[in-house]
Amino acid sequence: MAVSQNQKNRKNDPMLTKTGKKRLGPLNAAQLTKLLEASNKPKEKGKILRALGKQTVVAA
Repeated sequence: MAVSQNQKNRKNDPMLTKTGKKRLGPLNAAQLTKLLEASNKPKEKGKILRALGKQTVVAA
């Protein structure tokens, strides 16, 4: 049987939110493009593209 994940037995991962979604803020442009190529959900791709856009505006 698989062990269920809840707050008590969940390992803290700084790159994931409480619900298990990815945090995109601390990633750099190279990591975001790699993640964009690997993802296949349109909603995730939109979030990654938006995070990439924010990074280029800050860098410019």
